[in-house]
Parts: sequence; structure tokens; C-alpha cells
Amino acid sequence: MSAQPIAKLLTVEEYEQIPNPPGGHYELRHGELAFVSYPVIEHKVLQRHTRKLLEALVEARGFVVDTEYPYRPLPENELWSADIACFTASREHLARWLAGSPELVIEVRSPSNTKTELLDRAMTTLAGAWSIAFWLVDSKTRTVTVYSKANGVRVYQGDEQIPLEIVPGSLRVSEIFA
Repeated sequence: MSAQPIAKLLTVEEYEQIPNPPGGHYELRHGELAFVSYPVIEHKVLQRHTRKLLEALVEARGFVVDTEYPYRPLPENELWSADIACFTASREHLARWLAGSPELVIEVRSPSNTKTELLDRAMTTLAGAWSIAFWLVDSKTRTVTVYSKANGVRVYQGDEQIPLEIVPGSLRVSEIFA
């Protein structure tokens, strides 16, 4: 029996040479290409609504809030995009891609997302420099699962307040789904 060759992991520089396919774009996850399709309108509406709520709370305190924002949670073999990213404004122009994770990443769950994929996304994002929290917004269950470096994992629902952690203040779950 012969040893199987180990597949070569792609670097960000190699990834940059690959054109995006029709119907979406690629992300670089652990050195492998991952196809991400364009979001459906319900997904985009929830992203936009949540982004606007956050802008009102954090932008005056020096944070940028944006959607589909590219970042490199870990160096070399990772280039992801956040459904919603909140990060310190001074970090935006330091490199071609945001180095490290945004302070807060929010993922709007899609029907195609698996639990394993979402947990990997949360853990990889939290492993990145700068990261404080990762939120998973689930429109089906109307919950927000918060993965926090300081406070562990908690599921919020109904009228519960989600602490922002990046600035003083909170966001009510019911506001996200209003």
C-alpha cells in the first residue's frame, strides 16, 4: 500500500488568481475553495435590517458596520466574508483584506448551512486576532446564538437583550426580527 499524497493547501495569493464562478463567489477556508452562492432576498433583508440597527449603536464610537465584508481570520490559508462585520474603523485601510477577524461577526443562517459548518465558522472567526464575538442569526427559530470569547455560548430569543460587548449597550432580539 502506498501513501496518498496530501493535497496542497491554497494560499491567499493563489486564491486571488482564481476567478469567481457564476452565481456566487469563493471563500478560502482552511486552504480549500468553498463556493458561496448569492443570498436570497429574505437573507439580504435581514442582513440590511440588522446592519442598520448596529450602525445606530456603534458607528459613533469608531466602528464600521458592513455586509459581505472580506476578512482573514487566520493568516495564510483563510479568506472569509462576514454577512455583517463590525470592526474598528482604523483597521479598514491597513491591508487589502481585513487582517484578523472583525471584532463582531454576524452570520445570518441559510438553509444550506450545516451545524458543523456554522460551528467551524464561529470557532475560526473567534480564533482570529481582534475577534470578540460571533452571532448566528436564525430566522427560522427567531433566535440569536452568541459565541463570545469572554462569556461562552448563549442563545437569545424573544425580547432578550444581547450585550454588544464591543461598546456599551445591547440589541433586543425582537428588534432584529421586526
